[in-house]
Amino acid sequence: MNIDNIADRAVPAGSLQAVSQPVASWLQLTGRAGLAAIFILSGLSKIAAPEATIGYIASVGLPLPELALVGAIVVEVIGGLALVLGYRTKAVAGVLALFSLATAIAFHADLADQNQFIHFFKNVAMAGGLAQVVAAGAGRLSLDSRR
Repeated sequence: MNIDNIADRAVPAGSLQAVSQPVASWLQLTGRAGLAAIFILSGLSKIAAPEATIGYIASVGLPLPELALVGAIVVEVIGGLALVLGYRTKAVAGVLALFSLATAIAFHADLADQNQFIHFFKNVAMAGGLAQVVAAGAGRLSLDSRR
């Protein structure tokens, strides 16, 4: 294989030329749904066990744990659903990315604890994926494409 001209044949970053437009649209929807799943499930688990979540929030020293619970549920459930539907996708993905980083710092900053280390970098990875959504947008299979 001749690699001398490989740079000339490379698909530009951010280009959808590597896959057909219908495939790219489905990949964008699948990616949004995959990213949203953890937020929706986490928000629903907070609804199911609010006392445990309030206790966890209080245990890290954050003020107003009841208010923080409500805020987290709103961000996770409403934000997750908006992300799946592709509604105001760039703004929603940005909020979810910042939320992921904030929760990494607030709840998972004990990097000497292997479990917290994993959760911290899981949140960083989620923020990275969401940054890609901010950059690329929702795609054709979204409410945003209908506006």
